[in-house]
Amino acid sequence: MLKGFREFITRGNVVDLATAVVIGTAFTTVVTALVESVLMPLISALVGYQDFDNFAVVEVRGQAIQFGVLLTALVNFLLIAAAVYYVVIAPMKRVVEARERRAKKAPVEEENITLLKEIRDQLKAQTEVTNPAYLATLAEGQRLAAEQATTEAPQGPRRHPVLGKAKDVVWGKD
Repeated sequence: MLKGFREFITRGNVVDLATAVVIGTAFTTVVTALVESVLMPLISALVGYQDFDNFAVVEVRGQAIQFGVLLTALVNFLLIAAAVYYVVIAPMKRVVEARERRAKKAPVEEENITLLKEIRDQLKAQTEVTNPAYLATLAEGQRLAAEQATTEAPQGPRRHPVLGKAKDVVWGKD
């Protein structure tokens, strides 16, 4: 039972998730400090309010409806989203794009692929030389040329140039 729990805990995705939660918690502190200590004071200096909680308060039958609280939450959300985008997302996007550009510039072929291509080309060349149909076509062409030569030339000692040429092709002398 403990062995199964240990395997579950030490699996990569659980450890990655735990790391993400810890880093996310730490990053939340950074973003909150940026929004509360830098951005909100800038906005309050421009608008004149520390927060918008008391802004646009409407009373209906003795109950105060505070639209300003919603406005404060909305501004905080937009500021946090902008901080996350400009501090994390945009720089990471540039890093990924630069990495993809470098990968496209230098397409590196693996050594195994190169060797397989060389083997393929060598087999193709050997097949062309030892292909029976190729040899038959070559032998037929040589036989016809020999017949024409014998009919045009006076009869001499009988040679078999077709067989000699076919042997040369098979043994790679041609």
